Amino acid sequence: MKAVVWHGLGDIRLDDVPEPKIEDAHDAIVRITTSAICGTDLHFIRGTMPGMREGRILGHEAVGVVEETGPGVRNLRPGDRVVVPSTVACGTCSYCRAGYYAQCDNANPGGPRAGTVFFGGPEAAGGLDGLQAEYARIPYAHVGLVPLPDTVDDAQAILLSDIYPTAWFGARLAEIGAGDTVAIVGAGPIGQAAIACARIQGAGRIIVVDGVGDRLELARDQHAETVDFNAEDPVEAVVRLTGGIGADRVIDAVGVDAQRPSHGPAADALRSQGEQFDHERDEAAPEQNPDGGTWVPGDAPSLAARWAVRMAAKAGTIGTVGVYPPQVQHYPFGEAFMKNLTLKMGNCNHRRYVPDLVSMVAAGRLDPTPLITRWVGTEDALDAYRSFDRREPGWTKVALGVAGDGSVAPGLGEAAGTGAATTAGTQGRVATDQERGGDRS
Repeated sequence: MKAVVWHGLGDIRLDDVPEPKIEDAHDAIVRITTSAICGTDLHFIRGTMPGMREGRILGHEAVGVVEETGPGVRNLRPGDRVVVPSTVACGTCSYCRAGYYAQCDNANPGGPRAGTVFFGGPEAAGGLDGLQAEYARIPYAHVGLVPLPDTVDDAQAILLSDIYPTAWFGARLAEIGAGDTVAIVGAGPIGQAAIACARIQGAGRIIVVDGVGDRLELARDQHAETVDFNAEDPVEAVVRLTGGIGADRVIDAVGVDAQRPSHGPAADALRSQGEQFDHERDEAAPEQNPDGGTWVPGDAPSLAARWAVRMAAKAGTIGTVGVYPPQVQHYPFGEAFMKNLTLKMGNCNHRRYVPDLVSMVAAGRLDPTPLITRWVGTEDALDAYRSFDRREPGWTKVALGVAGDGSVAPGLGEAAGTGAATTAGTQGRVATDQERGGDRS
């Protein structure tokens, strides 16, 4: 089968690899109809998340059709259409039963204290092959796979695999309540989804900070207030917009690959910290293999965290879902301490939130589709990775169509486009078939 495979820093390939097989009674084999590229995938190629094994299939987002099940999978049968939550959990340990699926005691071969397991990641994260492939083996399938109604199409469902659960989790971590003013640092896919999730959870105002123009436009399409950190100092802007108080709740949707402003007052203010940021970058990514402007690690690993702490109101709460790997050792704890901030962070407990999000989409309460700004075939995946990595205009979220049989084509879900939290007016942003030179398979 075809799969996107990691061979080293700055080196991914579309390879022919063996099809997966059932290895455990609770496994299932899923034929992938749609996958996607995530910012986390870029960490492995840039070098900001080490420990990858050569030959690992990438990807942790997928929608597909069950092809085969092990004898321990009693709730699914071949032909069932499913969404695959990105993290893997057993469903029986005390953590899973309390809803902390990302901290499952049994999923990681390294033992109960080894941490989160997810598809297509490093050996420390379970060493599982990923989902940017024609078929995938899903461990603990009786728990992990979430059935899909045909009213939820592939374009909606693929964003329920990781992006929307993580954004929902980030809003929960930030403790958003009715009327809160929320600042979201980062307008990539998670930040965009966090706008809708914050609104559903009761936010009164939503301010989004980023430096990429088309991502800020997409946030404005969702009626968020936007701050361009290349045009103004984002901390000063958020404080000014909130009457000198700061945001009640902040979501850090950036993480280790944060970038410094290229110009403007924020760039001037940070100039004296260049040596510190260079040290942080080398610490976060001691090995790098950039190709010109591609596969370049972020040049300010702690910047999003620093901005989040500074723009938060006293006694506010910060929810961090941007990835900070173990080798990152810098956080502004002193500033957070002096402001009595509550800090919450971690890997999303996907399986806890996916079923409810599926129901929201099926009921028309939420339509995530417009966040997909590019739709390409798997044969174009490597070029799509490069465009996404460089944050080129129009490449906010990329879906990979693998095979059409059994899928529900984008726009054909009965609930499509009706949700109150829909990204308004952006359906036309999805690249057309002619633009990408193929069909939506």
